[in-house]
Order: sequence, then C-alpha cells, then structure tokens
Amino acid sequence: MKLEALLAAERRREARRLAQAALCAALVAAASVVLLGLSGWFITAAAVAGAAGQAVAQTFNYMLPSAGIRLLAIVRTGARYGERLASHDAALGALARLRPALFRAIAASPVAGALALGRGDATARLIGDVDAIELRFVRRSGPWGAAAALASGVALTWLGGVAAAAATAACVALLLVVADRLWRRQEERGRAVQQAQGALRETFTTLSDAAPELRCYGLEDWAAERIATAGDVLAAAQRAQARLSAQFELLHASAIGVAASLALLLSIGAGAPIAALAALAAAMTVDGAAPVMRAMIERGRLREAEERLRALFDAAGTEAIETMAPMAPTAPAGITIGAPIGCRLEPGERLALVGPSGVGKTTLVETLLGLRDAAPGAAKIGGIDVAAMGGAAQRRHFAWAPQDAMLISGTVRDNLTLAAPDADDTTLWAALHDAALDTRIRALPGGLDAWVGENGERLSGGERRRLALARAYCADAPWLLLDEPSEGVDAGTEALLAARLDTRLRRTGQGLLLVSHRPGMVALCGRRLVLNGDALPACLSLVA
Repeated sequence: MKLEALLAAERRREARRLAQAALCAALVAAASVVLLGLSGWFITAAAVAGAAGQAVAQTFNYMLPSAGIRLLAIVRTGARYGERLASHDAALGALARLRPALFRAIAASPVAGALALGRGDATARLIGDVDAIELRFVRRSGPWGAAAALASGVALTWLGGVAAAAATAACVALLLVVADRLWRRQEERGRAVQQAQGALRETFTTLSDAAPELRCYGLEDWAAERIATAGDVLAAAQRAQARLSAQFELLHASAIGVAASLALLLSIGAGAPIAALAALAAAMTVDGAAPVMRAMIERGRLREAEERLRALFDAAGTEAIETMAPMAPTAPAGITIGAPIGCRLEPGERLALVGPSGVGKTTLVETLLGLRDAAPGAAKIGGIDVAAMGGAAQRRHFAWAPQDAMLISGTVRDNLTLAAPDADDTTLWAALHDAALDTRIRALPGGLDAWVGENGERLSGGERRRLALARAYCADAPWLLLDEPSEGVDAGTEALLAARLDTRLRRTGQGLLLVSHRPGMVALCGRRLVLNGDALPACLSLVA
C-alpha cells in the first residue's frame, strides 16, 4: 500500500475521533471569541454604569453576564480537553498501525535499497519520520477551529458595524496569505531539521554499534566529535526553524493588534461597551488562526518526513504483501544452479559449496534467497528462473542460517519462534538438540525463556551461531541453506553438530546447501560445487 493510501485508510478508520476533535476545536474557538468579547463588553459596561452614579450602577445586571462568562470558560476548558484527547487518540492509533506497515515495507524493499539503509536510518524513519506524521492528525482540527473563530468573530464585530466585521475578516485572510507566502520561501528550514535529526540518529547508532572497537583503538574522542558535528548541524537547523517561528509569532501578534485597533475605531460610534466587545472579539478571531499557522511552521518538516517514508513504501511495491502472507509449507522442488553448467539438485540432495574466501559462495546463497539481484539463468527453483520469482516466493523454499546471523534482543524462545511462530516446546527443544545447544540452554535460568540480551550478548560467539542454526531447524522448509554453521566451535562440538545434522536430514528428508571450509562438515554432502573465482555461472564445476 502506498503511503497516501495508508494515511487515507487511517483517516477513515479514525473518522469518528477526528470529527470529535474538529467539533471540540470549533467549540474552543467560538467560546474563546465570545468569552473575550463578552468580557470586554461587561467590564466596559460596568465601568460606564459605575461612572453614571450609584442609581445606575444598582440597576446594572451583573449576574447574567458573569454567569455567561463562567459558562463560556467551562465550555472552552472542557472542549479543549476533548479536542486534545480525541486528536491525540486518533494520531496514536494511526501511528501504532503505521509503524508495522513501514517495517514491512523496509523488509520487502529491493535488495539494493535494503542494503543501503543503515540501522540508524531505519530507526530514524520508524521513529522520527513517523512521529512527524502525527501532525497530520493532531493539526487536522485546526482549520475547523479557525473557521469557527472567524464566524463567531464576524458575528460579534458586526454589532459594531459592517465595517468592523469586514476589517476583522480581512485581517484574518491577509494574515493567512502572508503566512503562507512566508512559509513557501522558508520551507527548506523545516526539511533541514528533519534531515539533520535522521543524520544524527544514523551517526549515533552506527558509532554505538562499533563502541568496543572504538574503545580498543582509542577512538572515543573521534567518535564523540562526529556525533557533536551532527548535533551542531541539527542545532543550526533548529535555530533557523526557531527564527521562522519567531517571524510567524511577530506576524500573528501584529495582526491581532491591527484587527483589534481597526474594530475599535470602526465601531466606536456604537458606544464604548460595543466597541470594547468588537475590539476584543476581533483580537480573539485573529488568535483563532494560530493552530493553522503552527501547522504551516511544521509543514516543511512534515513534507520531508513524508517524502522519506514515501520512498520506502514506493520501493517495496507489492512484495510487502507477499512477504507477510502466511508461510504455508512449500512442496519440495529441485534446484538448478548455473543452468548452462547443468548442476541440478533433486529434493533431499546435499551439496557443499566450496572454494576460497571471496569467490561468491555466500553471494550465491543470498541470490537463491532473493536477497541479491539475480541475473537471468543464474539459478532456478522448480524450473522457474529466480530472476522472475520474487524474493518472497524464493524464501518459502529455504530455511537459512547465515554466516553473520543476527539475534533479536529477547529470549531463546523469541529467537527460535521467528522461524516458526506456532512451534511448541517439543519442536524448539528438538531444534536446540540438533544444534548441540540444548544442554547449555537447559542450564540457563528460565530455559527457553532465558534472556539472551542484545544480539545474544549473553552467549558466546559459537553459541550465538548454534542458536541461529536451531532457528533454521525450526522452519518448515524443504531446503536448508547453512553458511559456515560450525564456525567458532571446537572440534568436538563440530563433530557433534555434523552427526546430529546428518541424523536430522535423514529424518526430515530435507535437502542441504552447505557453505563451509571445514572438512568434517563438507563430508556430510555427497556432492560438491567448487567455485574458482570467475564470473557466475561459468565458474561452477560439479565434482562427484
């Protein structure tokens, strides 16, 4: 779904709350205008009655205007609370659904885009840019409030004459026109703030991930300087944005003063109480445009955020929907690697990809998974060229344990059920057993529910790799793709891994594509594919 369609769907979903917010905003604005106008009339009329003498003062009805002022104050306070509650409720509900949709878009984006998107940049999109979208909902009631303020203000100033009412309306219209032109000349200031915030998050996240290495090589000051530089860029952008806000505030305050002065002068013939009513009502009418002006100030930041998010949604296309479809078991299919060479694997076969580092073994595995763009003819699954399959369709055939597997910050169970959300404890323990990790996990407090920390920091390197291997074992897929599964383990553990993997493959009937430099692991496979470093697919030679 495109960003615009997603936001439109959220507006429809939150239509009731947005309507409540608009109604409350209109009540706030109208009550504020009438309250200030009535207060001006009441104070001035009371002063005139008092100056006229005790007899006139005693006949003046203080109670009714006082009661009206109190009622309007209560209505304004209650409506303001209702407007904030309804608008923020709608915004937070929409954002709660937008973030998972954005994550799906990131996960399903083309390979080149996904690899270019750093973790800090992704975080900036998920947090900073999505938070900016909140303005679309929170500020949505602003125009309704401004319209209600204008209508009630014109009605009150009309009591002082048509000229006073016309002058008030003209001041509001001129204010909004000038503010819009001012914003259009300064739009880049808001965009710069959003860009700088994203850059700071990206820099901080990247350097934080490398904290141990930075500390080891004494580069803490260098890293701090880079973060400080990014922070200075953000501060400069925020100062420029603050200057723009100050210009809007000055423009707004000037418009309030002009509107009040014109209304006072043009309605003075109607008497001092009416003139005071018109002047204060005019001032509050112009003040009612404040939410619209605040939205203008934030418009540049909002548009930049939307463009950044729109690029991710547009890039994802339809694969985001395919990626999130239920992962039903896929029927075993044969695999052809480098069709001109004729290297074909039937379901259940085992193949070791061997060769020196850097010749493309991992690249070939990631191509089969749809994580890299495939050249036509590089590989086929079930007779279909992977270049035409789509990543989601390719990945249904494989359970993958990558060379540099990542673990999520959570429990052992959390990490295993990524591959099989509905797996029971028996399945999870069986996978851990086959990965030679069950004894270690049983010794942890909580067992399957033991916390492993950020990227499994509470486990050793070999244990993290075996937990990723167990995760692949949990997936119900006809082929296992294992990239250096025994790296970082001792010889005894490697022998145990190989034996249990052999037993598992005989039991499940799964096929195996194995990348490994370890003879004990390669010996599991009846066939080997030697990559010699030339361009694929001519580099592939089959060895019995």
